[in-house]
Amino acid sequence: MKIKLLVTGGTIDKVYNKLNGALEFNESHIEDMLIRGRVTNDISVGKILLKDSLDFTNEDRRVIISECNKCPLDKIVITHGTDTMCQTAQEISQKVKNKTIVLFGSMTPYSIKNSDALLNLGLAIAAVQLKKHGVYIAMNGKVFDYDNVKKNKELGIFERLKVQG
Repeated sequence: MKIKLLVTGGTIDKVYNKLNGALEFNESHIEDMLIRGRVTNDISVGKILLKDSLDFTNEDRRVIISECNKCPLDKIVITHGTDTMCQTAQEISQKVKNKTIVLFGSMTPYSIKNSDALLNLGLAIAAVQLKKHGVYIAMNGKVFDYDNVKKNKELGIFERLKVQG
């Protein structure tokens, strides 16, 4: 089973700048994460953006949607910043059909000790293989339908909007 992994940035790929104390982008850590996680799936990585999701424009989302639509594979995992992940998932769901797409990110950068990045990566890879066609978010040990999730900024977690029966 082949999987496409699209890198768009977000906290997961930020690094701490010791000179100014800011979190910023240098390069993606995804390939290192796949090695460290001992992932043996057939995954091809495409780096399309390296941005904080709060800085995403409508054009950035169009690029993500275009990459999903032109991908010949029907299993796609996308790294994404947590602040606007739900918005992007919603837009993807309206414009990309017949594919299983899972967005994930992290609350703490991969480069910082005790990051949730590896857990969320593993969860996203499992979800894209097991879920039917649709758009999902994989965070905090849970897989959410794109239309039944929100980021709780006070608790720093993703949670369901409503309990499913």
